[in-house]
Amino acid sequence: MTRLLDLIGRTPLLSLHEAFDLPAGIELYGKAEWYNPGGSVKDRPAYWMIRDGERRGLVRPGMRIADATSGNTGIAYATIGAALGYGVTLAMPANASPERRRILRALGAELILTDPAEGMDAAIATIRALVAEYPDRYFYPDQYSNPANPQAHYETTGPEIWQQTDGRVTHFVAALGTSGTFMGTSRRLREYNPSIRAIAVQPDSPYHALEGVKHMASTRYVPAIYRPDQADAIVEVRSEEAFAMARWLARRLGMLVGISAAANVVAAVRVAREIAQGVVVTILCDSAYRYLSERFWEEPGFAEGAGI
Repeated sequence: MTRLLDLIGRTPLLSLHEAFDLPAGIELYGKAEWYNPGGSVKDRPAYWMIRDGERRGLVRPGMRIADATSGNTGIAYATIGAALGYGVTLAMPANASPERRRILRALGAELILTDPAEGMDAAIATIRALVAEYPDRYFYPDQYSNPANPQAHYETTGPEIWQQTDGRVTHFVAALGTSGTFMGTSRRLREYNPSIRAIAVQPDSPYHALEGVKHMASTRYVPAIYRPDQADAIVEVRSEEAFAMARWLARRLGMLVGISAAANVVAAVRVAREIAQGVVVTILCDSAYRYLSERFWEEPGFAEGAGI
């Protein structure tokens, strides 16, 4: 018999190169993280941070898990918290998709909605103030500073990609939010092969619609786990490019992915077109089901603006 939390990790690697006009000798893959029980890549770090907190005595029965989130980490906390018997309190921007808010409330999470104009910075400040006022009531994993966040990807995502590509991966492409996925995975892959290129993805400006992705140069809270020198290059993606790519993947491959996943694919395709040969792997952070209320799905064109 399998427990729910045993399903975290070991997600499939999906072929993407047939959807694009890529040079011969290029392979492009996306790791389908919506196969995690909470529906996103964030199940991995959420589980590791909670278990690490238990081992260190920071979280005990009766305490609540509290953190700032744009949605996916919160859903991971709420899913895992329910399975382990912990309540969950989350601060998140009020413009988070209705689907995400409904999922969180369905899982029993308490939501504190913050000013969307201030993005994740306001959510972080709000949850830090709450935890500081009631330190014995809350366990604050602090996904932006907790070493267990990138460690989850070092221990799971990196080895999985290496095994699934038979050690042939040459380029790893991932968006920067907390930066845990990028930092932990790229560190492990480079231990296997130091020549692997690590490409970070971020929005092209502070004003964007890529939920969960940070524009590092303008954010008030640069994640403590982030090391800018670990990226060989940074690819900037416009929100409109991500929207167009999401429509393209849905209508060309039948693959419904979220906005940050689509941004990753935009960047990965650019990388793939700049190299002579190689195996490019990116992260499909979640599915589109948490974003279907967004209006961009209804636009008629699906390739325009994505550089396809």
